[in-house]
Amino acid sequence: MKVAMVTGPGTTGVVEVDRPEVGPRDVLVKIRACGICGSDALYIAIGGLPPHQGRMPLGHEPAGEIVATGADVTGLKVGDHVVVDPMASPHDIIGNGGGRGALAEHLLITDAVRGTHLEVIPDHIPFEVAALNEPMAVARHAVNRCAPKPSDKVLIFGAGPIGLGATLAFKALGVQHIVVADLIAARLDTALEIGADAVIHSGTENVVERLIELHGPGEAMFGGKADTDIYLDAAGVPTVIQTAVTAAKKGATVGVVAVHKEPVPVDFLSVMSNEITFVGSMGYPDEIFEVTKDLSANWQKYARIVSHTIPFDRVDEALTTASTPGAADKIVVTFD
Repeated sequence: MKVAMVTGPGTTGVVEVDRPEVGPRDVLVKIRACGICGSDALYIAIGGLPPHQGRMPLGHEPAGEIVATGADVTGLKVGDHVVVDPMASPHDIIGNGGGRGALAEHLLITDAVRGTHLEVIPDHIPFEVAALNEPMAVARHAVNRCAPKPSDKVLIFGAGPIGLGATLAFKALGVQHIVVADLIAARLDTALEIGADAVIHSGTENVVERLIELHGPGEAMFGGKADTDIYLDAAGVPTVIQTAVTAAKKGATVGVVAVHKEPVPVDFLSVMSNEITFVGSMGYPDEIFEVTKDLSANWQKYARIVSHTIPFDRVDEALTTASTPGAADKIVVTFD
């Protein structure tokens, strides 16, 4: 079978490997779609992670169809459409430096347990939408870390896949009012289509002034604050943190799910005087299949997050496009 791999610093290739044998507790999944993550570009740039540098399988956002099950497997059958937790087996994670990758024609799930390693999805969900399950779990965990209440008002910075996923997650939890800010008008249109209550074009509008118009003035030691309860950074640029701290009222929460590659200066006088809470978010300790139900119920909205589908026979093009800033929002590789 064919597997997309990192073959060296800055290079990838499709490699032929033996199709894995299915043990008594294993499940073999024919991959039908696999998303490309920003972390894949990092793995390619550095030539992979130990111990698989120079030959590291890629892909950790899969959806597919079970084509074989071991004799001891229960709750799963051939023909089931499934999504996968790539981190469920810490000794052999999928596509994040482990020995298996989901940008492949088949993926072996060892010691497969439904609800732990993989979960069944309805047959009518398009595989390219189901492949969003893993990044949407990242977004759901970020939202959960912010501990939202239905009465809260929220600003999300960044309308990329994680920001849009967070919009859907806040909506699923019944949050009162959600604003999304971004520099790209088309992304803001998508945010409105999937349920954002308002958007701010941060390149042409004053974010703080517009937020006060939308959410009202907030209580603080000094004026000029918005009555926004939660700020979520899904953009990863220093001005986001600075804007959030500038706008934050007393007791507001600032969540950070975006990757910041450089240290960011923070006005700690405002953090202290307004008792702002910062929370970081990494991965999805409990959310990987929590999000599956909402994704299945509202798949048409989640489908708007996918900007490009590219077939596996053009996987090198897909990886290059995903690594090019501004070239695509969310690429999903599809398989016949």
